[in-house]
Amino acid sequence: MKLKATNLSSLPHIASELLIFAQDEKIFLFEGEMAAGKTTFIKELCAGLGVLKNVSSPTYSIVNEYQGEKNKIFHFDFYRIKTVEEAFDIGFEEYLDSGAICLIEWPDKIEVLLPTNYIKVKIEVALNGERIFNFSKI
Repeated sequence: MKLKATNLSSLPHIASELLIFAQDEKIFLFEGEMAAGKTTFIKELCAGLGVLKNVSSPTYSIVNEYQGEKNKIFHFDFYRIKTVEEAFDIGFEEYLDSGAICLIEWPDKIEVLLPTNYIKVKIEVALNGERIFNFSKI
């Protein structure tokens, strides 16, 4: 599925479409260059899941936890990790097995730990600044 965001006001609709597309899947991988809007989009996705508190980037903490309307949500940002062992050290596999929704930025850093089924969200930045969202089920 491919959707285009012409501005920030497009994001709630795209987040809603992602949740419909995902059905019962709980693992989401977010790919895109630096400043593509991964965290900004995740904020809208969390709002769509009923998160009431402020959603922020876990760049330094690696993981943030939120409570949604129906599910616990873990938001990971692996940009700063140097080795896959750092993901082991925070108990990443236990998070995946918890049944919670897992939103993962920079998944290429922990590729060997990824489950076999997930939703991939690729965000591309067009020359005019628009964002192109590609959703796929893996």
